[in-house]
Amino acid sequence: MDDKLVTIAEFPSYIEAEMAKQLLADHGIEAVATGEDASNIFSLPAVEGPELQVPESKAQQAREILESQKEQEQ
Repeated sequence: MDDKLVTIAEFPSYIEAEMAKQLLADHGIEAVATGEDASNIFSLPAVEGPELQVPESKAQQAREILESQKEQEQ
């Protein structure tokens, strides 16, 4: 990944972040889940949940994929 990484989503748990990461991988978009260890170990409100980051050039496409998945689940 040569592009700058940008955050496209935040999740309440690392499992949800990893599922989203896999969904993007299935669409050919490499993603990075950050913060999953801290939110998994410390269940404190002060600790932010995991974030999903993708290369800046793929951010819009990744957001659209995640939004489409969210709509299908409703």
